[in-house]
Amino acid sequence: MIPRQLTGDVSSSLAQFPVVALLGARQVGKTTLARAIAAKRRDCLMLDLERPSDLNKLADPELFLSEHANKLVILDEVQRKPELFPVLRSLVDEHRVPGRFLILGSAAPELLRQSSESLAGRIRYLELGPLLLSEIEDPAAAWRAHWLRGGYPGSFLAKNLEQSSQWRHSFIKTYLERDVPSFGIRVPAVTLRRFWQMVAHSHGQLWNASRLAVSLQVSPTATTHYLDILEQTFMVRRLPPFFANLKKRLVKSPKVYLRDSGLLHSLLGLEDLETLQSHPVAGTSWEGWALEQVLAAVPHTWRPSFYRTATGAEIDLVLERPGKAGPLAVEFKYSVAPQVERGFWTGLEDIKATSAFVVAPVKDSYPLKPNVWVIPVHALQRLTA
Repeated sequence: MIPRQLTGDVSSSLAQFPVVALLGARQVGKTTLARAIAAKRRDCLMLDLERPSDLNKLADPELFLSEHANKLVILDEVQRKPELFPVLRSLVDEHRVPGRFLILGSAAPELLRQSSESLAGRIRYLELGPLLLSEIEDPAAAWRAHWLRGGYPGSFLAKNLEQSSQWRHSFIKTYLERDVPSFGIRVPAVTLRRFWQMVAHSHGQLWNASRLAVSLQVSPTATTHYLDILEQTFMVRRLPPFFANLKKRLVKSPKVYLRDSGLLHSLLGLEDLETLQSHPVAGTSWEGWALEQVLAAVPHTWRPSFYRTATGAEIDLVLERPGKAGPLAVEFKYSVAPQVERGFWTGLEDIKATSAFVVAPVKDSYPLKPNVWVIPVHALQRLTA
């Protein structure tokens, strides 16, 4: 088992909150992490709600769960039974102690809505993503494989590239044909796949609902709905624009990224490193992959956005830090000798950034200018130093 960075947060949250929700896409390792936590506890009960025998135990959930009031109860794929949330609230209020329930879910809309209504003030949400580069042994040597294959354990840990590719294509098919319908979402798999591929071709670009709507022959409202589905199930990330009273004409549309580089490459038909590196998407693929590593490395209280003006000033990632005088700026360059454009320096002045980093496939960190560093993706701890 590869130790996950989130394990400590889950354990500490269970010591503080009656209910902890571990959310994330399917196959990222939520169940494995939960089992590792359960193995360290004496009294623990784990139920997989996709298993009929476990689901039958909850025919009368209040009666069954009351009999296990002194145990940590782990409920896997809890979105399968959203009517559980009012019961959990009642049980927690009746016997309010930390660490009563650990619920695992794939972020179906029903899960988020029901839990926010029923468990407000009683629950802590944590998100588990695919494997991070920092969680892998020898990240300086493994980054190319991680970038190409992505972080899903089934893809990254496959014996060879062919098996990795097969796993990803199977994941995409299962997600569209089984997982999405199981969330109560009624969108044809063929339509959602076409949309997903269009988003892949627009990876790292500004969101344009009208342009995609014309290609799909649907309304802009429909394309926004499809994007919501992919975002709520952790397939895509919407990065908002930076807003400040700068008296500048700022871009107002968000940028959209596929969150896993391996799925991006499969949707684009990029099956090996040579093909990827020679493809026009290589730069934005690197940007999206490195962006996910950065956001996982910094505190969750830091607010991410991007900065772009109508006159050409642009910064890939702006991180606003509570209690700090100015934001931190991050640029992504797929080059061993990265050069940043004039718009980046203009952007630093506009937002009054206190420091900046250029994340590139270099071996070692080095200064570009005062308070501006070029760093490799395996040295992201410098951002919080």
